[in-house]
Amino acid sequence: MLRFTSGHAFANCSGFRRRSFLCAGASGIAGLTLPDVLAADAQSSSGSSRKSVIIIHLDGGPPQMDLIDPKPDAPAELRSPFAPIGTKVPGIGLTELMPRCAGIADQLVFLRSLVGADGKHHAFQCQSGYKETVLQSIAGRPALGCVVNHLLGSPEDQVPNFVDLMQGRPLVRNSARPGFLGPSVKPFRPDISDRFQRELEEGMKGELARLGDGHKTELKLIKELPVDRIDDRLALLKRLDQFNRALDDSGEMEAMDHFTRQAYTILTSGAFAGAMDLDQEDPRVIAHYTPELPAGGTQSYTSEGPEAALKFLLARRLVEAGVRVVSISLSDFDTHSDNNDRMKQLGPLFDFGFHALITDLQSRGMLDDVTVLAWGEFGRTPKVNAKGGRDHWPRLSMGMMAGGGMPGGVVLGNTDKVAGEATDRPVDYTDVVATLYHQLGIDPGRMIHDRSGRPHVLMDHGEVIRELI
Repeated sequence: MLRFTSGHAFANCSGFRRRSFLCAGASGIAGLTLPDVLAADAQSSSGSSRKSVIIIHLDGGPPQMDLIDPKPDAPAELRSPFAPIGTKVPGIGLTELMPRCAGIADQLVFLRSLVGADGKHHAFQCQSGYKETVLQSIAGRPALGCVVNHLLGSPEDQVPNFVDLMQGRPLVRNSARPGFLGPSVKPFRPDISDRFQRELEEGMKGELARLGDGHKTELKLIKELPVDRIDDRLALLKRLDQFNRALDDSGEMEAMDHFTRQAYTILTSGAFAGAMDLDQEDPRVIAHYTPELPAGGTQSYTSEGPEAALKFLLARRLVEAGVRVVSISLSDFDTHSDNNDRMKQLGPLFDFGFHALITDLQSRGMLDDVTVLAWGEFGRTPKVNAKGGRDHWPRLSMGMMAGGGMPGGVVLGNTDKVAGEATDRPVDYTDVVATLYHQLGIDPGRMIHDRSGRPHVLMDHGEVIRELI
């Protein structure tokens, strides 16, 4: 079973069954204040086309020189052992770990000169564009998806506007924060863990208490949902239906706030549940997202397992269902030791998943409406340490983009001979997030207000990347 956990250093996805993605459908009830999200959306909706963004966080900080910025002329003690290869676009080279992306380089944007990293192990900056300390006294800058919740949501939405599926270390797992907009615009975050039981009981006890002593069984039913063992979509929905019928019979459902009822509509809607259920997917598409294992053996890839690539498929299914922003993660790029051996696993897995997503979106005619971004919290050092690893390097990072009507075959920036410094066209994290807002039809220079009513420019730093619009 694939588990979206929050209390472990890394999630282990090995041995999961595809149906288990659906377990997340129930967990949305727990602690997410989804009614408040919907209420805030209704009050501040600005109307928009259904453009979407998928953010892929390469957890730990990917080594730029081992993936998209090969430096074969670097000193032997510094250069990547992975040979440079040509791509579909003359003059653009990648490393041998990225052959599939090399084949579609004419559809991709390569961010080689990404600067301004905070240097901390979390995805906060990759979600908001800003360092964690900016406006920290009022809870910091909000994540892009939370802003989308705030600005573009509608009470009629049948799916959440922002779904966060990031896994891995706790700081990464909790990086998509609402900041100064407040908890009403938190992401919809499926979380199948022990904490689910506590949050679910806490989140629902108010409604259940109003039903009176005669409905204690409903509280017991919620507490005893075997979330970690559910592997049957119908059983899960049946239990939710039983709970909803209990509320209907009591008349409590009609008395609930409009947005609370809308939250239940989202959680039990066919659109959202269907998107989370990979058993509804064509087996040929599942195969498209499933890397082949070596003949006669197994492959560790990451602590998440090779089937982590199916998260790319889940992201596609969610945006196809109408979700505007989806965040996923791919773990274990924190290569302080054995960088080369680990990148032999991680590089091909990322290459496979990113290629599978882009080609799938293209085959469905969705690529112009979906902007895809992959990046991490910083890059890695040109110098290899005594353990054969590359350490943190905030001075230069990497990223890849595609879709959204952007031109492909684009390299932004150049770096020095060891891929350690940007030598021209530096691109800041805020520039990238400003560009994502533009792709969603949101002016990054517009005003938004914090909970006390104070105005803030949405992106008071950063500019839309002119080469991409």
